[in-house]
Amino acid sequence: MKRDKKKFLVVEDFEDSRFMMRRLLEMAGYSVVEATDGEQAVKLAVETRPALILMDLSLPKMDGLAATRSIRQKRGMKRVPIVAVSAHDSTESRAEALDAGCNEYVTKPIDFDRLNELIAEFLPDK
Repeated sequence: MKRDKKKFLVVEDFEDSRFMMRRLLEMAGYSVVEATDGEQAVKLAVETRPALILMDLSLPKMDGLAATRSIRQKRGMKRVPIVAVSAHDSTESRAEALDAGCNEYVTKPIDFDRLNELIAEFLPDK
């Protein structure tokens, strides 16, 4: 019996970063949906119901904090793990992200070993 691939939503406005995250996640066996701004992220989160969301915080149209708050308001989206991704490595940025509804905070460039640990923690049945 073949299990369906877990679907991740990668929200990132820089194409190179998005491409790298998508490739690494696909190589790990995940399916990836991509959004390039906060508004698109909210729409795709509701439409695709991802297992996990990687949310850049600096986005056009709607920043990642506002997008996270909006996603958390949507039916069935309270428990979806959202990992904030940011170039800012400060206690304030991390606290803001967690207050907005993110489950965890990672800094760019992404440490993929750490990301894999988080995925295993949030989605233990992979």
